[in-house]
Amino acid sequence: MANDYERRLIRVLDYIHDNPTGDLSLDTLAEVAALSRFHFHRVFHAMTGETAAQAVRRMRAYRASVALVQGTEPLAQISKACGYPTVASLNRAFADSYGTTPTAFRKRGALRPHPPNFDLKGDKMYPVDIRNEPERRLACIAHQGSFLEIGRAFEKLGATIGARGLSGQVGRMIAVYYNAPDDTAPEDLRSHAGFELATAEIAPPLEEVNLPAGRHAVLTFNGPYAGLAAGYTYLFGTWLKASGEVPADAPPFEIYLNTPMDTAPNDLITQICLPLA
Repeated sequence: MANDYERRLIRVLDYIHDNPTGDLSLDTLAEVAALSRFHFHRVFHAMTGETAAQAVRRMRAYRASVALVQGTEPLAQISKACGYPTVASLNRAFADSYGTTPTAFRKRGALRPHPPNFDLKGDKMYPVDIRNEPERRLACIAHQGSFLEIGRAFEKLGATIGARGLSGQVGRMIAVYYNAPDDTAPEDLRSHAGFELATAEIAPPLEEVNLPAGRHAVLTFNGPYAGLAAGYTYLFGTWLKASGEVPADAPPFEIYLNTPMDTAPNDLITQICLPLA
């Protein structure tokens, strides 16, 4: 069952996501958690692995990266929406997190998901292997809404795992996706944010999800999560028809070989796994 510290941390994470332009100072977040400023700092860091300030910076930068890739809004509008007072402050923060300017990031076509009838001839290729994946038991938090916002569920999952003292027992971070964004309204998209957990009890609000063993096509994607749509387009639009393989009646999932908490966005490695019949 959820304990008191889980609830406190989840309140804080929800508050950060819901108020990117608001006051996200340590004092405010401690008030949301109903903990003293001193104790809140120590509890948050111990249970999530990063400080509250680091979490705020990471979430704001990720929100900006998604806006840059998915939309055409001017930098001034993105700055305001993501909690940066000026374009200059967005530039500085984005360069610190992503190692490039927002303008350069937006221009990198490899990060941009392809439009529906895009001619894929000569487009970027990604390494794809066919291999047997093991059965996996996941401890998950459900997410409904845009897949680009599943980080919200992962924040809650990490806080819950930390509050229960299970951090040393979990394996890979994995996300499972049940719909196709091209034919499902964003508000109806369903997914699970999970950690591999072999034996420990999985109690609410955590949900158990089991991924069966079997043959999978595994695409390796290097780079920011905001660009993963390009990997899916290649896997389903180019590789699948050329391979002669048939997808199984099971959802695709992503395995994260590292995380934004300890890795620069350009160095992130994600495996997109497609179950095969």
